[in-house]
Amino acid sequence: MNILDVLFPRRCPLCDEVIAPDRELCPGCTGKVELVKEPVCKQCGKPMENDRKEYCGDCGRKKHSFDVGKAVFVYQGALQRSLYRFKYANRREYAAFYGKAAYEQYGRWISMLGIEAIIPVPLHRKRRRERGYNQAELFAEEIGRRTGIPVEKKLLIRCINTRPQKELDDRERKKNLKKAFIFAQNIVQLRKVLLVDDIYTTGSTVDAAAECLKKSGIQKVYVLCISIGRGH
Repeated sequence: MNILDVLFPRRCPLCDEVIAPDRELCPGCTGKVELVKEPVCKQCGKPMENDRKEYCGDCGRKKHSFDVGKAVFVYQGALQRSLYRFKYANRREYAAFYGKAAYEQYGRWISMLGIEAIIPVPLHRKRRRERGYNQAELFAEEIGRRTGIPVEKKLLIRCINTRPQKELDDRERKKNLKKAFIFAQNIVQLRKVLLVDDIYTTGSTVDAAAECLKKSGIQKVYVLCISIGRGH
């Protein structure tokens, strides 16, 4: 056994219990997460019960700035708790599990789109300093490593330290994010990018980021998140 496996044992990304070095999940957690599967909303990627509907209730009511969104897991149960630890309890290693699942599910889709760069939704410098890392950036790096697509971490800047979105309703979310992002000067002209984040709720965050990217001259902004709620 590797000495690092003794000093820093692998943990199950769903329950956080110690697991064998060759395991991805502990036996008790196998089957505890639900992958997003068709039918899904054609805009944001939320799983839908009615396969005759093209768009979820949210996307049927409003126009988004991003082109098409996808998500890996349904936001519920063990995955919900896993993401909380990933985001707030320094469980950075979970990114490998999320990135592998994202690549297995959407690697071909990403390749077919002709994505030129992966851009993580940035944290404000104050929040990043407090947390020590940006969870979206870790997820982006895992996807970039598997696809060979460069991850651009300095193109998009969060210039306003906004209130946490989970505390706000839909109207407040949109107002909260107004002018929250700026695009750093870039001599490379990108046409198609993949914007990544951890959780998709109403789309307000990725909308604000995508709007900023498109104003900079990027033509297509696709979105990939670790998890998403159900549509209706």
